[in-house]
Amino acid sequence: MKYHHEKIEAKWQQYWAENQTFAASNTSDKPKYYVLDMFPYPSGAGLHVGHPLGYIASDIVARYKRHQGFNVLHPQGYDSFGLPAEQYAIQTGQHPADTTRMNIEGGVDKSGNTIQGYRNQLDRIGFSFDWSREVRTSNPDYYKHTQWIFIQLFESWYNKNSDKAESICTLMQEFEKNGNANVNAVCDDNIAPFSAEDWKSFSSSAQQKILLQYRLTYLAETEVNWCAALGTVLANDEIVNGVSERGGHPVVRKKMTQWSMRISAYAERLLQGLNEIDWSESIKESQRNWIGKSVGAMVSFKVIASEAKQSIEVFTTRPDTIFGVTFMTLAPEHDLVAQITTPEQKAAVEAYIEATAKRSERERMADVKTISGVFTGAYAEHPFTKEPIPVWIGDYVLAGYGTGAVMAVPCGDERDYAFANFFKGTNGMPAIKNIFNQDISEA
Repeated sequence: MKYHHEKIEAKWQQYWAENQTFAASNTSDKPKYYVLDMFPYPSGAGLHVGHPLGYIASDIVARYKRHQGFNVLHPQGYDSFGLPAEQYAIQTGQHPADTTRMNIEGGVDKSGNTIQGYRNQLDRIGFSFDWSREVRTSNPDYYKHTQWIFIQLFESWYNKNSDKAESICTLMQEFEKNGNANVNAVCDDNIAPFSAEDWKSFSSSAQQKILLQYRLTYLAETEVNWCAALGTVLANDEIVNGVSERGGHPVVRKKMTQWSMRISAYAERLLQGLNEIDWSESIKESQRNWIGKSVGAMVSFKVIASEAKQSIEVFTTRPDTIFGVTFMTLAPEHDLVAQITTPEQKAAVEAYIEATAKRSERERMADVKTISGVFTGAYAEHPFTKEPIPVWIGDYVLAGYGTGAVMAVPCGDERDYAFANFFKGTNGMPAIKNIFNQDISEA
């Protein structure tokens, strides 16, 4: 007997659609179970094999849980907002709203091409999605919520005493009564103290600038991946071998004013919350690493012969190794690099910075085999021994991690040792010493 799979599948897919078979109930007494997939970006090329590869596994779980008596919420949606939609519109000369809708729903485009549409393809595979809860990130009724979240963060500050975010109005009230002397907040560094009288005398513009130093969302100059051809900032995932994944355009690291969030304020609460979640230990550990909370100390190294009396601030989780420090390495983007580099080293340092700007942070972190760096010509004073310590720049140090500077201890850190061993007095540079003040090659 011949198996007419097309007729059978079409029959039941129609039945599922008409009877809302996979719709989750809002009032069910059944135990709840949530199965969420990563939303695809709807392009004219249609689904690729990676989409059903992941969706099949999650669909098996959703169906299994339904058979076990769970009220399963298994929605689907489209990541239809942003650079891909914008670039596709530019390439095809069509409005992104039109191309996005066509790629989702299918039909015939302006060029006469038949577009299958993601919805049609997903249905034909037979996934058990609850389409009554479809999400399209390009729709105003969706992204209004992300805008609302931003506003809530902007209108809040983090009170360390209560260990939670509070309305910015409460901070303004405190400023009016007592100034900022008693404020214990997650905020910018080096905020000047002011009294209640000072606060009242400030102009409205000055007050807003101060509040921006406390808000959970704030403007700051940060290192970004800039693609001039696309006219936008790119995430690390959008860069392949130093060029943009879309279009293959050059990408460089540069500083730009960006909206940032003080998410580190929630680090401890996030870590403690992991203890209450029924997840595998491996996933919890990956989350702990992502949160990235570090406990350590700040150490200050004075720059020798600096007219401005500059210091290099270092955060370290191992302050007990400070007597093993034999050199320092700054991120190429560190603000002090341009200020402390000697005239003799200026050309080499600038060339190195230009080359480093073409590599993403992810590429620099992943490349543990390549050792590179340049001596700035400057020295810092060891805070205890008072010995001069050569200051280098190296792309294995990231400006966004810690202070963008590391105190290198070759005897206790593998990467510091490899760096020191590679630059043991070559090219006229000073030899980096080990803990016993011997040449590293003799240790």
